[in-house]
Amino acid sequence: MPEQLTGDDFNHLFRYFISTAFRLEVQPAYQVAEEQQSIEEFLAGEPRPVTDFAFYAAWLDQIRSVTSEGRRVERVRILDEPPTEYQRWEIWSGQFNSAAGEVIRYMPRSKAESVGLPTKDDWWLFDSQRLAVMRFSDRGEPLGGEIITDSAVVHRHNEWWSLALRNSSVGSDFN
Repeated sequence: MPEQLTGDDFNHLFRYFISTAFRLEVQPAYQVAEEQQSIEEFLAGEPRPVTDFAFYAAWLDQIRSVTSEGRRVERVRILDEPPTEYQRWEIWSGQFNSAAGEVIRYMPRSKAESVGLPTKDDWWLFDSQRLAVMRFSDRGEPLGGEIITDSAVVHRHNEWWSLALRNSSVGSDFN
């Protein structure tokens, strides 16, 4: 039976993975209170660097730390067509993640569905052997998740990781 995913479990996995951390990000929007001011400023046409926000700056510090040690952090973002307002902010703010060493790739939702990628739940795959599945409400509110080490389930997510990389591109044509 999978372990329930808590913040501490997730932070431990992320901080101590050995070589790779990959996220498939599929939600059209996330309800994260710490991001709201940055999103509002972006949508008003007056964005500040996300590094001005403590929550985001701490995340980027963590990314910078692990990538400077030679570990790889990458994600594929599945985008609606056209992208939601939140996704437009993500595309813009992704430049700061990239500067910290994270590789971000993009794929239209229709392509993700046509190649067989799951588009319901987000997940992180750590070192190709530990999976953190994250669940969200229809509005993008975090509902928790679970840590899975079952080899068959992890193997399937490794296949999806490869599929996502083959069918996505760095940068977005949606800007």
